[in-house]
Amino acid sequence: MDTIMRKLSSRKLWAALAGIVTGLAMVFGLDENTISTVAGAVVSIASVITYIMTEGKIDAASVKKAVEDTQKAAEAVSDGAGE
Repeated sequence: MDTIMRKLSSRKLWAALAGIVTGLAMVFGLDENTISTVAGAVVSIASVITYIMTEGKIDAASVKKAVEDTQKAAEAVSDGAGE
């Protein structure tokens, strides 16, 4: 799953997809304005997806650390109570 997330957040992947979409749009005879709009949309969506995935990873790491710290504190309290 981590590999997929890393690949989806790759700017190179999204640039390649924008290139493919642009090339296909030219093959099918779309006008330049439509091609620019589609390429811009692909890049914009890539930016949003990358931001969301990155923030999700940061939030998950923060929650994991908070849980670990809470567990350590609980263990310290229970060890102190047993003495």
